[in-house]
Amino acid sequence: MSEEDFERSWLEKFARYLDEVAGEEIRKEIMKGSEDLSDNSSREQIISWSREAIEKMDSQIDEKKRIDIMTACACKYPESDLQEIRESYEETKDIDLVHQMLQKRFVSFLKNGLKLNDECIKEIVDAGWGLAGIKKGNTIIATKIPKSGYLIEYMKEKDPEKKRQLYCHCPRVRDAVKCGVEISSTYCYCGAGFYRGIWEYILQKPVAVEVLQSVIEGDDVCRIAIHLQDTK
Repeated sequence: MSEEDFERSWLEKFARYLDEVAGEEIRKEIMKGSEDLSDNSSREQIISWSREAIEKMDSQIDEKKRIDIMTACACKYPESDLQEIRESYEETKDIDLVHQMLQKRFVSFLKNGLKLNDECIKEIVDAGWGLAGIKKGNTIIATKIPKSGYLIEYMKEKDPEKKRQLYCHCPRVRDAVKCGVEISSTYCYCGAGFYRGIWEYILQKPVAVEVLQSVIEGDDVCRIAIHLQDTK
């Protein structure tokens, strides 16, 4: 197993938060069969185990706890890259300014990191994809940008089903969509946790997230609502 083994790393996080939120007994039951899973396991094994594990969660754990567990498993945006935005919010309490700063950072990533042209960047921003999303009152509607390694291929692809197969950042979901395997959308709160982490770090208070659309459910995109609630 490599040091960068994605599967083992994620499974360790999942087990830890199951233990913290739902308790040892439920954690042991849900984690059964994962002991030998790693990046070297067959994709069929990993997809099958993931589907069954989330089904067990749905039947044994209430919705709020499921969301707390899955969002805690998310890949995190670097806090060091959010520090300036957090400090600006502490000084101004201006959510619109925070949103503008996140959008500026995202556009810079598209332009300087991914080397996309202005036309492509405009298409992505207008669609509400990426870091900042679209602000509607005290709610942010964020549409996940397709995984950057597949972004150009995704933009060029015309077949809606193939686009869905390229879309998700999670290798389990990409493989599940390719194989036609259905996994509960509870799993998608892992992706929603990416946004929850960003906004909770900036605001220094809890926010609620809601999965509105997901490729795992047959949608063309994954769309997340971040409810900022009272930000005063």
